[in-house]
Amino acid sequence: MLNLQTHTEHFTNPLYLESGRILEPFDITYETYGELNEKRDNVVVVTHALTGSHHAAGYYEGDSKPGWWDGLIGDDKAIDTKKYFVICSNVIGSCFGSTGPMSQMFPYEESYRYKFPVVSIKDMVKAQRILFDRLGIHRVHAIVGGSMGAMQAMQFAIVYPNFADKIIAMAGTYATQPWAIAFNKVAQESILRDPDFKNGYYDSKIIAKNGLSGMAIGRMAGHISFLSHSSMADKFGREYKRDDGLYELFGKFQVETYLEYNGYNFTKWFDPLSYLYITKAINIYDIARGFDSLEEAMSRIKAELHLISFKEDMLFRASEMEKMYEVAKKESLTCKYVEIDSDYGHDAFLVELDKFEKYVKEALEQDRK
Repeated sequence: MLNLQTHTEHFTNPLYLESGRILEPFDITYETYGELNEKRDNVVVVTHALTGSHHAAGYYEGDSKPGWWDGLIGDDKAIDTKKYFVICSNVIGSCFGSTGPMSQMFPYEESYRYKFPVVSIKDMVKAQRILFDRLGIHRVHAIVGGSMGAMQAMQFAIVYPNFADKIIAMAGTYATQPWAIAFNKVAQESILRDPDFKNGYYDSKIIAKNGLSGMAIGRMAGHISFLSHSSMADKFGREYKRDDGLYELFGKFQVETYLEYNGYNFTKWFDPLSYLYITKAINIYDIARGFDSLEEAMSRIKAELHLISFKEDMLFRASEMEKMYEVAKKESLTCKYVEIDSDYGHDAFLVELDKFEKYVKEALEQDRK
């Protein structure tokens, strides 16, 4: 039984951030699946990507779509909720219940907006660690995440080396590279230059109703980076909208329609300030920050590492995951690495579950007592 439960925890103690700033108070919204066993040793933490949330599996009442990793989490699935107690929390800075830029800035009756501090992936992980302490969970069986979720998993491994027995990171990197930063820059500028953004002082209800054109354009650029040349060719080819004339100036190819649909819909459910803050966190992500080298940083890892990359991932290249594997071997860490033969692109970790779910299941089950 999935046993989906959603909770929000309120914390009054200050959260000391990597920047030196303080976030106080703060909330974390999280979701759980399955049952915690008596030994409390069956916990699997799932960490979400940029636009993800705590809702990783199952359906809310009235929803037509399930959580973002529903194909991977559930009874008899790779992350089997008959065996594991799964927790997924919404990161700080996001817009799905955890404290973010549009949250109330206590004790004032106004939102933080630009007064919200810049948070890092390390800060997101620290906040989650505080949540788990409150829940009485001081060690977990595994942490599993893709993309920004993989970044969180690797930060957990380095900052809290005794917390997880296994780290399963996919479609991630050791430090965000210029290609990804460049795509994020397009999205950031598109938001900032939109007059309806109102320099960050927009009405969130109006944005939720009408969307934000600039943000939609930025999201279109993002979608290009999430796919690959091959997957776009397979998905759309050169198909043209049947009711558009070929020589109409604004006639559209199917790929253009796809980008418009996904770009504009996205702006009605994801907050633009949260998007700015989270892309900033992704841009400054570097697990070697604070250490003399990547080798020194990864030498702290005690968990069993499982790294999964995707062949045609243009956002976080397979070579970036492979570099972590090479460092892990050099530091004599227990590490397994697999490159999935996929033409889909970065979003393969969300879409092509059948190509890697067996690796996730095997990693979780290996040496499990």
